[in-house]
Amino acid sequence: MTALADHPPAAPAAGDRPPRRRARARGRRIALPYLLLLPALALELLVHIVPMLVGILMSFRKLTQFYIRDWSAAPHAGFGNYRVMLDFDSAVGRELLHSFWVTAGFTFASVGAAWLLGTSAAVLMQPVFRGRGALRAFFLVPYALPMYAAVITWAFMLQRDTGMVNGLLGLDGPDAPFWLIGGNSFWSLVVVSVWRTWPFAFLIVMAGLQNIPRDLYEAAALDGAGWWRRFRTVTQPLLRPVNQVLLLVLFLWTFNDFNTPYVLFGESAPREASLISVHIYQSSFVTWNFGLGSAMSVLLLLFLLLVTAGYLAVTSRRGRVHA
Repeated sequence: MTALADHPPAAPAAGDRPPRRRARARGRRIALPYLLLLPALALELLVHIVPMLVGILMSFRKLTQFYIRDWSAAPHAGFGNYRVMLDFDSAVGRELLHSFWVTAGFTFASVGAAWLLGTSAAVLMQPVFRGRGALRAFFLVPYALPMYAAVITWAFMLQRDTGMVNGLLGLDGPDAPFWLIGGNSFWSLVVVSVWRTWPFAFLIVMAGLQNIPRDLYEAAALDGAGWWRRFRTVTQPLLRPVNQVLLLVLFLWTFNDFNTPYVLFGESAPREASLISVHIYQSSFVTWNFGLGSAMSVLLLLFLLLVTAGYLAVTSRRGRVHA
């Protein structure tokens, strides 16, 4: 009895803990990641979800500058704002449709050129040569520059009489072209957008190329495959997941782009370069029809969601076929 009293019973092992205590410990482990994500979710709700819901509510009201102090007092419009926009026989509907097609053409040209330039530069930068690191860093300069400073610089360069572009092309006098008005404004916008976005495509594709094993290229070369065949049969298939995400991101960025045309042209963009984002801004903050502008924003959001969902569905189906 004395020996048993001198040696108290050993503590239970971790596996011998009562079921209730083990359940509480497991619940804490499960809840910890969600608690850590809670501040980010709250900030996301505050910054994105709440304004989006407010914008949807505003789209159902006749909200003008007379109700800006208390927008909830604006009279209900029902689907009136949406009917006005989708009536393509009216002036509002025609201008909105025009802006949509301009934005679609701008997005197609900008995304295609940015992807092509980025992919070409990334492939050319794969072989090891002297100065490759410095050249890679130089390619990323447009992406690293502050957007407003870069676009303002382009606006000065594209001036008709004092711009550097006409000076380098040797165009002066009354025959010098205008780059920021008329038909040239669309292509000026495309050039500036491509200049800003292609380094991002270059960076993403270059990162994807780093993950392709060199052994595949060596095996293809031993089989007699030339450069183009290696690119078509090795590089492109293995870059498909990277390109799927890259093209989607570039599409969303470009179709929603407001900063580039606004800084390049100001509040009154030329009709040839009137993107839908600028058109929504003018409807909301120039003509003070916030209800109509909110309805345009909601339709743009729905369009982008549908395109994104369709794109993801098609690409995932193709991925399962090629797997």
